[in-house]
Amino acid sequence: MSERVATVTRETGETSIECTVAIDGNGVADVDTGIGFFDHMLTAFAKHGLFDLTVDCDGDLEIDDHHTVEDVAIVLGEAIDDALGDRAGIVRYADRQVPLDEAVAGAVVDVSGRPRFYFDGEFSQEQIGEFTSDMARHFVESLAMHAGLTVHLEVTGENAHHEVEALFKTLARTLDDATQVDERRTDTPSTKGTL
Repeated sequence: MSERVATVTRETGETSIECTVAIDGNGVADVDTGIGFFDHMLTAFAKHGLFDLTVDCDGDLEIDDHHTVEDVAIVLGEAIDDALGDRAGIVRYADRQVPLDEAVAGAVVDVSGRPRFYFDGEFSQEQIGEFTSDMARHFVESLAMHAGLTVHLEVTGENAHHEVEALFKTLARTLDDATQVDERRTDTPSTKGTL
């Protein structure tokens, strides 16, 4: 199997980002977005998905967190898509639930090449430090659109920190499951022959 690693950069008037992801990593993260809680979530995403991840982002945080979170999701999604290549041999589908204290999040993922996103839930508080809670939903939506994933996501709880953290962890573990290579399969997992 070839190495599934990709680096993507993005330069706009709002952000400057470089991101590298290794699908078959060890969960090592080196992340600096300027938003402490977001760095914590990306580190958890890498750790629980066993992805090696580096993200360096200089964003217009003097405005708010939106452009930084959205653009990191875009770049990470593009890097995942690039690293997966033609997706030959992958499991493709996976689902998981992850609890964190009173919160629980669930994800169903299809590494289909056809981006869709569905979300059921709400966040109990609007802010977690400098991170706007609803940006977690927007992050996953943007990631799905640029990685070519269908993602169904749900979350319940009473504490936004727990809800968002459970969400990032369940997404990571589900994506790890879905991108694993099935040694019995040599082709792309689709009757069409392509994803």
